[in-house]
Amino acid sequence: MSTALLERESELGELRAAVREASAGRGRVVLLHGEAGIGKTSLVNALRAESPGGLRVLVGSCDPMSTPRPLGPLRDLAAVVGPRLGGALRTGDREEVFGALRDELSDAAGTVLIVEDVHWADEATLDALRFLARRIDALPAVLVLTYRDELDRDHPLARLLGDLGHGDRVDRIAPHRLSSAAVGALSAASGLDADRVYATTDGNPYFVSELIASADESAVPATVVDAVTGRLRRLDEVTQHHVEQLAVVPSAVDAGLLASLVAGAAGALRTAEEAGLLEVRPDSVRFRHELSRRAVVDSLPASRRIELEGRVLAALLASGAADPSTLVHHALAAGDVDAVVAWAPRAARDAAASGAHRQSAEHFRAALAHLDRFDPAERVELLEGYAIEAYTLGRGPESVETQTEVVRLRREMSGPTALGASLRWLSRFEWLAGNRPVAEAAASEASAVLAGSDDRGLLALALSNEAQLAMLAHDLPRAIELANRAVALAREVGERRALSHALNNLGTAHMLQNRDEGIAELVEAADIAVAGNFMDDAARAHVNLVWSLLDEYRLDLAEHYLGPALELSERTEIMGLWGYQQAERGRLHLARAQWDDAVAAAGHPIESQPPLHFVALLVKGLAGIRRGDPAGEATLDEAARLAARLGELQRAGPAAAALAEAALLRGDLGAARAIARPMYDEAVTRQDVNLQAELASLLRRAGEEVPAPEGDHPFAVQARGDWKRAAELWRAIGCPYHEASALAESPHEVDLLTALAILDRIGAVPLARRVRAELRERGARSIPRGPSNPTRRNPAGLTDRQVEVLRLVADGLTNAEIAERLVVSVRTIDSHVAAVLAKLGATSRQDAVRVARGHGVLSA
Repeated sequence: MSTALLERESELGELRAAVREASAGRGRVVLLHGEAGIGKTSLVNALRAESPGGLRVLVGSCDPMSTPRPLGPLRDLAAVVGPRLGGALRTGDREEVFGALRDELSDAAGTVLIVEDVHWADEATLDALRFLARRIDALPAVLVLTYRDELDRDHPLARLLGDLGHGDRVDRIAPHRLSSAAVGALSAASGLDADRVYATTDGNPYFVSELIASADESAVPATVVDAVTGRLRRLDEVTQHHVEQLAVVPSAVDAGLLASLVAGAAGALRTAEEAGLLEVRPDSVRFRHELSRRAVVDSLPASRRIELEGRVLAALLASGAADPSTLVHHALAAGDVDAVVAWAPRAARDAAASGAHRQSAEHFRAALAHLDRFDPAERVELLEGYAIEAYTLGRGPESVETQTEVVRLRREMSGPTALGASLRWLSRFEWLAGNRPVAEAAASEASAVLAGSDDRGLLALALSNEAQLAMLAHDLPRAIELANRAVALAREVGERRALSHALNNLGTAHMLQNRDEGIAELVEAADIAVAGNFMDDAARAHVNLVWSLLDEYRLDLAEHYLGPALELSERTEIMGLWGYQQAERGRLHLARAQWDDAVAAAGHPIESQPPLHFVALLVKGLAGIRRGDPAGEATLDEAARLAARLGELQRAGPAAAALAEAALLRGDLGAARAIARPMYDEAVTRQDVNLQAELASLLRRAGEEVPAPEGDHPFAVQARGDWKRAAELWRAIGCPYHEASALAESPHEVDLLTALAILDRIGAVPLARRVRAELRERGARSIPRGPSNPTRRNPAGLTDRQVEVLRLVADGLTNAEIAERLVVSVRTIDSHVAAVLAKLGATSRQDAVRVARGHGVLSA
């Protein structure tokens, strides 16, 4: 082993083990992380040099550009991969890239795919890596991602790392700093004071190598910038200029660009290579370390850097081969407004097509900074492009503000088709931002304007948008009338997207009336969308179908549709609606009294998406009040305030039901009636039979009987006073909390004791407390005391479900096997295992089992 890899045997061993697994057809993800200069690239290079296990090695790098290239590290591979993937990467078609990438790595020969510096990755690249990581166990491949640890919680990479968790197929390698002994070995031949080198560098390998390479007899440079520039200034003046020129290119410089920038090309860089600054290859030149490149750039006067950036831009333009985002990067750095104006719009649209929405928005912003340089028609297109990207990124206020300006400009200069299309977008943005009245006004105007347009398909979409708003407001007669008009028009002109959209709203409206014809309509809407590659529309149809089934408490059927829907959204990376589907999983777990799973699935509230934010709050709050979390009711209060702002029954109704339930649990019957009765009346008016049934049941428990809807909805049966039949229905559905609640209305002591046993088993402390009080009031004897304090039984603070998972880990089951055993998703088990490791302070599954046994957690 070379001195450059001192004290790296363990890390190399882990990398080799991952390669052996991939050779056997069991793929892995390796997360190689640490501070800048810790030696991540050295480890990767060592692995590449070994030609591990006969697997081919592909390497792509993310570049520190002001706005990263969409799919940049993968596009670097276009020339060395198969024709399908190469073509897909050149066009940037998102779906084709994902499918071709999976097929490329399915080759039985096996692949090590290394992506360096993922902390600089664009959004499309992160989505592609997420896509691969979720399928890695079925691929003969190792996916090695290197990145720096300095990530804040909002960094785009942090979400990917959170998704990966600590699964069975994920390895995390964090190289340590060098010991003083290793630094001494490295500096032995330099004549430098090893202790001084170690104290100055704190064992960072890059800093050590720079100080040793650049030091003279007089002193060790005080900073790494001094070290790098000191080494540079010892070169001849021409070579210095060459190095400075290359430093402003934040990526490898290919042979063509090198010939344009450096007279003599690679042959002129010998002394810079010998000095350890550059790494010269037949096809490219790059700095040996990004920190060295940055040190050179940071030492340049601004005027010199602008000059050098301009030369790179001119060379790239002359080549005709550079991608737009690279041109924009250098144009901005060179202050070349003409080039920004020429290329930023194209870079923005290319990024959007690749799914790199953050990068697209940045390129649109670069163009909008010079809006006066565009003609009026292009201005409004740029503004609308930015508004759509802001909406996609969840930047509600920006999307609304920008699209409002678009509509103003359309009124002055455009015909009805363009204005109607922009008004429809504005309606959507306003609704998502929680501004329903403005959304309705824009939707109505869009339909009126498009009635005079020749584009009948767009009119169908506008009518469907109105139907959607009516459906969301629970104005079902209007929603059905508008949706039927949109369906007929879309079929007439053959507009498939509008047809899918309209069937979606029609089916959802029918489901809200508990009409099963809505199921077929929603399934058809999804099938049309999938066939047309309108994946966001497909995901929305699935969301609405499952949501409606959950409202009816048809849990098994909801779960039947939810599984494939989640898989489709994950495969196509429709992450916004995937968030809704996760929230639906939360509702499903909540109905089954699986409290921890419910909270985990619903996720954290997302304030930039008010409708989804509401659902997360509601699930978290209900799980809280039912198991006695003091913060539960405050969370529900927050949900109710948000529901009032959103102004829709689908939010206000469940919020009122939850707060009424909280009042009942604390024994305030008057408050429960005051909260539930106005919303019950609204549910009757709006013909929301499911909400009406739940509120009628709550009102009965609060001492006020009101008419309940017909049918066998368990809440309706319970509201009519048939607690026994309701309990049977809840038991058949698999809702133990609601079963116990129904049994608690029985006049018979034996039923109350049955209810109490259920409540104790699921940890529903507040309702159990009220049932015990009722039993005492009736003079019952031998009332069970209930479970002991969980923290006394379980000093590690694990939940019952986490202990259950840990027992199965101890039995040797994989996460996938545990998920199958417990009938939950692998992602849920990944979350439980990660939580167990964190609570136990364990570094591995085996370590967690050892620690748990030491605490007695796994004792029978």
